Amino acid sequence: MLKQKLAAAATIVGLGALLAIPSVAAKAKPTAKAANDGRETCYACHTEVKALKEKSKHASISCTVCHEKTKEHLDNPSRETRPVTKIDQAVCGSCHKNQYESFYAVHHDPTGARKEKGVPAGRSPIQDKLLAGHGFTFEHAEPRGHAYMVVDQFAVDRFQGGRYQFKGGWKNYDKVGKTWDILQDNGASKKLTETAMAGNPTCVQCKSSDLILKWKHLGDKDPRAKFDRTSNVNDVIKDVHNPVGCIHCHDPHGTQPRIVRDGLIQAIEKDPAKNIFAKNGKTDLKVIDFRGFRKIGVMEKTDSRMMCAQCHVEYNCNPGTQRSDGKPVTFADARTNHFPLANSLQALEHYRKLDFFDFKHAVTGAKLIKFQHPEAETYAGSVHDKAGVQCHQCHMPQMKGKDGKKFSTHGVVKPIQTPQESCVSCHKDYSVNKAKFMIETIRNYTKGKMRKSEYWLGQLIDTFAVAQRSGVAPAVLEQARLKHEEAHAYWEYWTAENSDGFHNPEQARESLTRSIAASKAGVKVLKDAMAVAAQPKKEEPKKEEPKK
Repeated sequence: MLKQKLAAAATIVGLGALLAIPSVAAKAKPTAKAANDGRETCYACHTEVKALKEKSKHASISCTVCHEKTKEHLDNPSRETRPVTKIDQAVCGSCHKNQYESFYAVHHDPTGARKEKGVPAGRSPIQDKLLAGHGFTFEHAEPRGHAYMVVDQFAVDRFQGGRYQFKGGWKNYDKVGKTWDILQDNGASKKLTETAMAGNPTCVQCKSSDLILKWKHLGDKDPRAKFDRTSNVNDVIKDVHNPVGCIHCHDPHGTQPRIVRDGLIQAIEKDPAKNIFAKNGKTDLKVIDFRGFRKIGVMEKTDSRMMCAQCHVEYNCNPGTQRSDGKPVTFADARTNHFPLANSLQALEHYRKLDFFDFKHAVTGAKLIKFQHPEAETYAGSVHDKAGVQCHQCHMPQMKGKDGKKFSTHGVVKPIQTPQESCVSCHKDYSVNKAKFMIETIRNYTKGKMRKSEYWLGQLIDTFAVAQRSGVAPAVLEQARLKHEEAHAYWEYWTAENSDGFHNPEQARESLTRSIAASKAGVKVLKDAMAVAAQPKKEEPKKEEPKK
């Protein structure tokens, strides 16, 4: 009878108990299957979980370790009594202590945090001019560690008018832990000057794992989902207490490597043979659909290129405008949760075909794209990628814990800070100093091309303003706008990509020199038109009046 009740309630229950956090309780040792723990009753409905869990490293862990109130649910199987899933890395950390502590380790970088990209020493010194008209001009800071993913997203001058601030001010800026132990909501009426109102539910999906049971695949509306793409972001973030968790990359039931980010799963499913992660015409990803509510992708072997691409990728999460007719693209449109998986040379054309752009430049009116953080697409096809190197080998290298055991650090480091572990372990002929030297050499070269790209983009914008005042024909101005679109896309991609070209220096050079060439072409079009307009008009010869 109970089994029948559970089966009948399955469509109502949705995912309540399906996606537990990848954790094991303190002192729980997965050596043998737990006896008489009632799991078979759970499996009567949750067959997908059984397939993942049994014979895995977590096989001996009882459902009650990660789910509370299971008894109440079994006694009354309804949506209202669904079990509570523990969304907290600390549960995992009770066994995986080294990984947990390294994730929350504070890196006091001597250059400091909150480093604005649009300053002389930043990634884009004239950012405000080149992104004029976009909210990122209010604050676009370079990132810090994953432990700060949530608080840094909420406490920034472009997010909701600056209403979310650090408790106690600057002295608590390096504090880690629960979001609302660190931040305070000053209220909508406390909007700060020179701030923007950015922020949306889709963007939050890669900053935290807390919403995984409250969000339908792709953020579509569903009575089983608490939030969707159109939800008020301030309501959404109040349910976010932790930064991105273990379950983004590790299946909690069976420990298999996995991905959960819906837009990435959709993009891979569209072309499993030719996407950027495919090897020999296929992608190692088995997609599991949980009753039409959520999907996960499980791998046979770890592929951190995909795991990291859940966040470190260009994706659109914003409303925008259709290029074809100027109609708005709202959060009701699926294009506001979209992963192109296109590199810097392909991205503009992709968005043109998608009939989408982010914003118009305040001076030229060019239809521009604002990129996010496209590390995965940049890395694809690079020298290291072709050699089989994955993200975790450089950014999560093997370290020795306090207990003397080796583990993969989850602090997600910059390789230049750990050159021995990240570089010299493969490049045996390198010294630590040579590894740092090579990284900086490549980055310095790329930064040089970025500065030249910015100079010529600035020239294009300035020349456009003069040409427009001079009365240059609209058709010529439109030609210049199209060149601006090209130059911007080839350049701005690299201010969003966080390696300063190191992930793929060849592609960076090709893209940035294309930007320079497009800007120069736009400047020439405008100057040629102004030169023609400035030439004195030849007087028409006077016609002789006929003699009377």
